[in-house]
Amino acid sequence: MRAAPAPLTSLMSTPSYRPFPALRPGERVAAVAPAGPFDRAALEAGLAVLAARYSVHYEPGIFARQRYLAGDDARRLAELTAAVTDPQVKAVFCARGGYGALRLLPGLQSVMPLPKPVIGFSEITALHAWLQCAGLVSIHGPVLTQLGRLDGRTHERLFTLLESDSPAAPLRGTETHVAGVAEGPLLGGTLAVLSRLLGTPFLPPLEGAVLLLEDVGERPYRLDRMWTHLALAGVFHRIRGIALGSFTGCEERDAAYSSADVLRDLARATGLPCAAGFPVGHGERNEPVPLGTRVRLDAAAQTLTFLESAAR
Repeated sequence: MRAAPAPLTSLMSTPSYRPFPALRPGERVAAVAPAGPFDRAALEAGLAVLAARYSVHYEPGIFARQRYLAGDDARRLAELTAAVTDPQVKAVFCARGGYGALRLLPGLQSVMPLPKPVIGFSEITALHAWLQCAGLVSIHGPVLTQLGRLDGRTHERLFTLLESDSPAAPLRGTETHVAGVAEGPLLGGTLAVLSRLLGTPFLPPLEGAVLLLEDVGERPYRLDRMWTHLALAGVFHRIRGIALGSFTGCEERDAAYSSADVLRDLARATGLPCAAGFPVGHGERNEPVPLGTRVRLDAAAQTLTFLESAAR
């Protein structure tokens, strides 16, 4: 007997997000450090990739350091605010994640960002959430200190995402946790950061979303705790599907179980369509994806298909 097709999880009054104007080679872009300090050589390697295509600008203060931050909050907030509100700056590339972007959210409440791509991941998840609260599309993708060591295929995907009015190429995962199909805006990012936004005004509306999750350096019980926090807050009753990226360095030493085992059980408990192993996050590959654009997750086929473009 032929199997019935996987059910499509329907959308119910989901928000829409505004795309950004497509970039053109040679346009002015800004590099900013809204979170942690970074290795200068790694930054310069990423800047070289950008400078081959765009006119890159950054302020000397980007190299500031204060403990575990790229300078104090006032410096980082002023730098970021200038970049996201300057009409001459067509895109904003984050130097590194680390920690510090969460601290800027209160100061960003009165800032009206222009529709332009902000590119980064890890702790930059906090800024993506802020941008989605403002109704804007942003790019979960390599930070500058990572960009230089990624291969040319990832660079090309990023530039195409920024410059084309066509949807991004699909991504393929490696494992099905719960079969099924879901459509909705792609939201999320690093689990540890996203879970910190629960109960704050900076978590974007999750109704009808496909939730992207990835992380680094979190032992399995910590992943369980953060996931359970999302569950207790009702997140899994609001979203339509789950796409899991890489969970790097998340193993318990000498344990008889893996982080993948824990995530598989947690995902199955939600009953939502879920596929894992998408090349997004802190692993050897970090393919850029547009947050806020509508996607179709086919968990049985382990595919994430982008249904609309990030740029117009």
